Amino acid sequence: MADLKVQFERAQQDVKTLTKRPANEDMLYLYSHYKQATEGDVKGGRPGMLDPVGRAKYDAWAKLKGHSRDEAMKAYAAKVQALLKSQK
Repeated sequence: MADLKVQFERAQQDVKTLTKRPANEDMLYLYSHYKQATEGDVKGGRPGMLDPVGRAKYDAWAKLKGHSRDEAMKAYAAKVQALLKSQK
């Protein structure tokens, strides 16, 4: 568990070193897995039609309902590593 937390925290720092902005799908993936890892299942109501960005973020996070925080941390860290490799 401690190793996973360190790996997750490292990934949070590494994502800031990306030279190119990831695609929107990748950004949603990172956002949703980060939120699931740090806050757990989605909370609050779904944003309305006038907030398409907020709605997309909410929907991406809601898809992870029931996933453990550890699973989300692992997936987040793996995605960051894949993005770093793709930019080399």
